[in-house]
Amino acid sequence: MHIFLSGIGGAGIGPLARIALELGYQVSGSDMKESPYLDDLRQLGINILPGQDGTQMEAIHKQHEIDWFVYASAVSMANPDGPEFQVARKYHIKSTKRDEFLNHIIQEAGFKLLAIAGTHGKTTTTAMCVWLFQQLNLKASWSVGGKMPFANMGHAQMDAEWFIYECDEFDRNFLAFRPDKSIISGLAYDHHEIYPSQELYNQAFIQFIDQSEQVLIYQNDFERLYGNKHVPLNLKIVDNRYAENVSLAGWVNQLDAGLAVHALADITNQPVDKLLEIINRFPGIARRFEYLTPNLVTDYAHTPEKIAGCLAMAKEKNEHMVVVYEPLTNRRQHFIKSAYESLFAGIEKLYWLPAYQAREHPEYRNFEPQELINYMGNPEIATPAALDNNLKHAIEEHRANNQLVIALSGGGAGSLDAWLRVQKWS
Repeated sequence: MHIFLSGIGGAGIGPLARIALELGYQVSGSDMKESPYLDDLRQLGINILPGQDGTQMEAIHKQHEIDWFVYASAVSMANPDGPEFQVARKYHIKSTKRDEFLNHIIQEAGFKLLAIAGTHGKTTTTAMCVWLFQQLNLKASWSVGGKMPFANMGHAQMDAEWFIYECDEFDRNFLAFRPDKSIISGLAYDHHEIYPSQELYNQAFIQFIDQSEQVLIYQNDFERLYGNKHVPLNLKIVDNRYAENVSLAGWVNQLDAGLAVHALADITNQPVDKLLEIINRFPGIARRFEYLTPNLVTDYAHTPEKIAGCLAMAKEKNEHMVVVYEPLTNRRQHFIKSAYESLFAGIEKLYWLPAYQAREHPEYRNFEPQELINYMGNPEIATPAALDNNLKHAIEEHRANNQLVIALSGGGAGSLDAWLRVQKWS
């Protein structure tokens, strides 16, 4: 079967490409932007053509007929009647989002599904579960939306029992699945374009829990969803005792690790002490408090809860903190701007970049950096900035003064994170 993946360079579709290839599917795809990740996929033999005006997909179809057109949610949201969708209709090609194709894979292979969902912490928790399986020499398949130093983002083998999946709530993706075991890694409120209210967001998670055989969740997240209601029979509220025995930096990481240990203890019946010893050797993942060079860290944090967790971890390492902040999507700023009043308390300097644009809606006007700075309780520490030599020079000075520079960037190509990675640092 020939699968064409639109948006193949994305964190959700990219791992799926490798999974499909390893399970024997013919795989091709397209993306708007070139990236090193696309080159990695090409080296596996995947035919990827840059651009999404439909001509690339049609050319591939004429070489070898496409059986299934799988698209990223971001692709359909940007243009639900885009050129590739027109090609699919022209040639009567089956078309679905990635969740339906992944469900097909899971069912065909007979995998049990371990799904990790949550507003924050799900990438790290999923990677921790993969790490535990690997270190226990247990076969598993997985899809993780972040680069791991110990494994590819996507992997599949037919003789594995479990499929470990970062089951995100964007575009209601997670509601397509009925997991055998689920983890709720941490709850707040996000993806306002999909869920116009906190209540609707919570309802989606309650539905996800209802669809799962068993769910692990911390007490505070249970209360956020259910208040004082009775605990559903499939829900297991876990305490902090495992997290308190994790030596990884940062309480947020320790909480994520505690959930992973709980899940693997249930699945494998391995001694908890052994699982804790393994998780304490977890090497981390890219863009989660990742050191690019001494005194310069990049982190994917882009919601108030994630930013607060990142800065708390940074303070454990160096009280003299400088932040370079690139908000992820202008749209999100309309919902979180009030959190800036106290979010950056305790840092010494803040460089505020324009928001990274993605999936924007014309009804939300663009904020300039200074407008958002004005929401801070301590705006005097902040200055608007751009990705230029002035910013690079400022970062170098702060590093030389033994200040820890934390770059908060949720974007992809053209983002602060991408810019930092191509600079030469002294």
